[in-house]
Order: sequence, then C-alpha cells, then structure tokens
Amino acid sequence: MPAKRSFAIARSLGATAMLGAAVGLAGPASATDDPAPTRVTVAVTETIAGHNPHADSVSLMNGIWCKVYGCLVTYDFETGTFDSYMLESWGLKDPDEPTVWALEIKDGLMRHNGEQLVAADIAHSIDRIANDPNSRQTQNVRQVVEVRVIDDLNLEVVTDQPMVTLPTYMQNWIVTSKALYDEYGPEVADREHPHGIGPYRLADLSIGNYLVLEKVPDHPRAHPDNPDEVMLRIMPEPEQRVTALMNGEVQVAQFIPPQLVQRVDQASHLDIAWVDAMEIMFLAMNPETPPWDDVRARQAVAHAVNRDALVRALLGGQATILNGPAGPGVVGYDPDMPTFYEYDPEKARSLLEEAGLVGVEVDYYATVGRYIADRQISEAIVPMLEEVGFKVNFNTPEWSTLWADVQDGGVPFYYMGRGSVVDPSAALSQYFETGGSPRIAYSNPELDELFRLERAEFDPDQRNTLLREVFTLLAEDAPAHFLWRHRMAWGVSKDIAYAPRPDARLEAWDIFVR
Repeated sequence: MPAKRSFAIARSLGATAMLGAAVGLAGPASATDDPAPTRVTVAVTETIAGHNPHADSVSLMNGIWCKVYGCLVTYDFETGTFDSYMLESWGLKDPDEPTVWALEIKDGLMRHNGEQLVAADIAHSIDRIANDPNSRQTQNVRQVVEVRVIDDLNLEVVTDQPMVTLPTYMQNWIVTSKALYDEYGPEVADREHPHGIGPYRLADLSIGNYLVLEKVPDHPRAHPDNPDEVMLRIMPEPEQRVTALMNGEVQVAQFIPPQLVQRVDQASHLDIAWVDAMEIMFLAMNPETPPWDDVRARQAVAHAVNRDALVRALLGGQATILNGPAGPGVVGYDPDMPTFYEYDPEKARSLLEEAGLVGVEVDYYATVGRYIADRQISEAIVPMLEEVGFKVNFNTPEWSTLWADVQDGGVPFYYMGRGSVVDPSAALSQYFETGGSPRIAYSNPELDELFRLERAEFDPDQRNTLLREVFTLLAEDAPAHFLWRHRMAWGVSKDIAYAPRPDARLEAWDIFVR
C-alpha cells in the first residue's frame, strides 16, 4: 500500500421494488395521470465495488460516478478535446511556471442536497484519491504534490514535474463533498449521502449485482428524453445478456459476442450499435516472477500467439491487431512502425531453448465473461503456448476476484484490457512506469525517463516522437504482449437511442427514450 501522502490545502428506492420495476420502459400513462417514469436497464459485464466512488478503477464506473458526483472535465470524441464539466477554465497559471495549474470552478453548481460545490471539495477529493485505503485510483494523482485553495471558486494544483497530460487524469477525479465527509465519515457519507452535482443521483446499489440512478428534475445537463431511471445489472454471461435483451428485460446490452450478433440484429425490436473500442487487450507478464524475469520468455509468448487466427476464428474479424500499445486515433500512433512480433512458433521455441526454459511451468489467468470471447480466446492461447514449450496451468477465477488480485499485484501472467487509451501516457505509465501500480510491477529506468520527458513536452510533434520511443521500448522488452482492439457490438432496443463511446464509459445523458 502506498505511503500516506499529505497536501497543502492553503430519494432511495427499495432493492426488491426497483428490480421488479426497472426491467423495461414504462407503459403509457392514462390521460388523468402524470406521465409514468421512463426506465432503461443496461446489462453490463463490469463489477460494482461498492459505494466508494474511488474504489473503482474501470472506465464504465468512472463514467457512472462522474454523472452522479461530477468530475472536472469530460472527453469529447467528436472534437478530440476536453469539455468543461465543473470547471469554468483550466490551464497553466504561468507558462514560466509549468508545474502550477489554475482551476476555476463554475459558480452556482449545487449538489443534490442544496450544498454548493467549492474548491475545498476538489482539494479534499484529490487527497482522498491519494490516501483512502480503499482507493484504486492513486495513479490519477501520483504527480500532484500540493493543492492550494485560493477561494471558493479557485484553486491551484501543483505537480512534481510539468504535465501536459493532467486533463487526462482530471477527467477521473470524482469530486465528493468535504463537508459531508467531515460530518459523517467516508462510509456513511458514501452510502447514505451520495450527493453530487450530476444530472443523476444514486438511488440504489447492491455490490456485485446492480446499481440504480435517478434523474435529477430540471437539471441543466439532463435532457427531457433522458430516462428518469437507469439501472445497471451485472450479467457476465453473453447468453444471459442477449436473452434479457430479446425479452425486453433490458434495453441495452454491453458486448454482444460475434456468434450472437446476427441473432440480435435480426430481431425486429433491436439494433446493433458498433463502436471501435479504445481498449487495448494484452497478455501481461510480471517480471518479478520467474520465468517472466527473462525477456526471452516474454518474447517467446509474443511469437507463440497467432493473433490473426484468433481474431478470425473467435472474434469474427471484429478487431484490429496492435503493433505495440497504440492503435489508430491514439496520440503518438505511427502507422509505419515496424512489426515487432510475427507469429513464429519456431522462433518462440528457440528463445525458450536459449534461455533453458523449455518445459517451464507457468500459471495463466483469464477472465470469463468480462471481455468478448475471453474464455474461448484463452483456451485457444493455452495450446499455442504449450506447443512452443511452456507448461500452462490455466486458471479462470471470478472476475471480481481476479481484478482485485491484479490490482494488488498478485497475478504473474494474465489476459486483460486497459480502456480509455486515447492519450496513452496515463494508461501506459499506470502499468509500466516504476511505482505506477502493482499490476505488472515492471521497472525500467530508461522507460521512466521517457515517460517523464513526454509528460513534460507541450509541443505535440516532439511529444509524439517521445511517445513512439515509449512504444518501441515496450514492444521490444515485452512486459506485455499487445494483442488487439475490439470492434464492440452493443445491443440496443429500438425504443432507445444510444451510441456507445469508444472509451466504454457509460454516460446516462447519452441515452434517449424515443
């Protein structure tokens, strides 16, 4: 657990009732009644960690908490820029002082309980992200060394180095109330007083099962056609999600696998919504655990896996093979980068022979139901690895267990994705910079220096050059083997208008009832 860091700080619905109600769109009201509330249920594969908004570190839940509590900025994929959410302005205080950012809050932003959002709330939230023992988001504030509250609407954030990437982190700073925290403590404040500035309030939550949001009446960010209630239900099995979608139990279903797309597409009441995901899928290899401390073992994995065959046979061709950690649309992406790892099982075996590792036993962990065809992909990867000389122990724990263990650094070799990779710096430093997180425990001083330089470079062309050096070093040293990015299919009722985001954040204000 990281050492504690200090900063200079100068209406609920019952679970049973809600589960029964939120299974479809409400029917039409009679002429004498008020219109019945509209409800949309979304089947998702993610877990829900609990009421603490800082205890989740996945894109989908970041989007949910941002719409409840509020976050500083949001990313607009159409413009390729950050939009204001709670900030009037943000930027360097002085170009000659590139480690100090000045943030101005919009005046009059009110929480659901009538309390005004103030700068002290942001300072409190940054401190909590860093020091809450249950926080899974410490990497988002790792470079912050001081927060100065100037007045209720202004504050300054000081970083330990110049950081052009700070807005990428700011979009994940969920801002909770300092006053409520001080009065009730974290557990009671989160569970009983989850008051934010967002267009939805938290109405109900069952850990590992479901979450219900309720639209705030007359909220300026809520559209009249946004649903009055949104329920997220965890459904890890694809057949379960599709069956629920077909029978109207849910109106939106995340991640329809290739073999079920036609079934959904042919249903007269359903549509398929496609999106090119900005999530990189990879095989992670922890260099602190043998045999992954030998680069030849890691490179052998990269040569052993036939990515083209996997995409063709198991993903229906709906994925883009990655050459390194970046794909199209990512800052620094270079379509002309050399190919690092062709499928070459003979090369893989020769690397293991050279290292004296033929027959080495490895524990491989895979998700089940979290990603498209994840179990089938891993079941196909295992014989590819064994063909070149690995002896593989295949493990498929529950997603919530595996995810917790990965975040704690307890998994040596696993298949997983990292979402929201637009500017790659935050994602790559989280996994591959010394001290970024325990998830891979990779440490390379040369790479650390490249991260430091690219974060501090405000000239886009020069920064792209540095990022490509990062990509090359990661590909060559292979602490992870980068596989592909999915083209994701979501199932959507024709009673709903919804375009999924490339970063997999679920934004309730993007859902419209027709």
